[in-house]
Amino acid sequence: MVAAAAALADEVGLAHMTMGLLAERVGVRSPSLYKHVGGQEDLNRRIAALALNEAADAVCGAVQGYAGGDALELAARALRAFVIQHPGRYAATIGVEPSGPDDPLAIAGQRLLDSFTVVLNGYEIAESDVDHALRTLRSLCHGFVTLQAANAFQRSADIDKSFDWLIAFADRGLRAE
Repeated sequence: MVAAAAALADEVGLAHMTMGLLAERVGVRSPSLYKHVGGQEDLNRRIAALALNEAADAVCGAVQGYAGGDALELAARALRAFVIQHPGRYAATIGVEPSGPDDPLAIAGQRLLDSFTVVLNGYEIAESDVDHALRTLRSLCHGFVTLQAANAFQRSADIDKSFDWLIAFADRGLRAE
């Protein structure tokens, strides 16, 4: 049911994905859904955990065997492709907080961060700066792809070229450490 909800969120947008619409989509009555989830908030958290795991799989698979600038480019492109393909489920990851370290949301989020940590292994970054570097990469990639998924780029410049520029910018910054 979570996969069906995630697909529906991708199709109609997370804000429009309701328990009623999901019930209609899967061919059951709305009360039947509550046998599987605790409500809309619980369903959204489950979609978020699914999305983070899927994003982690995409990034991890892309960077395997690569380091440094090559890994950075592959990770950024993998995350971008995931978000563009799955904007609704990725939207579920924004602003949701894990309830603790054993929360599936926390575990999935850590998997995604671990995938980006692999990227940093190709750069000479002090251990004390790894968290800062991760936050920077996450902010750059998340910001760009979230804006792109929302069709928020209104300038005429080619979006792909802008993304290439972002990757080169991040690579130069990480090499400057």
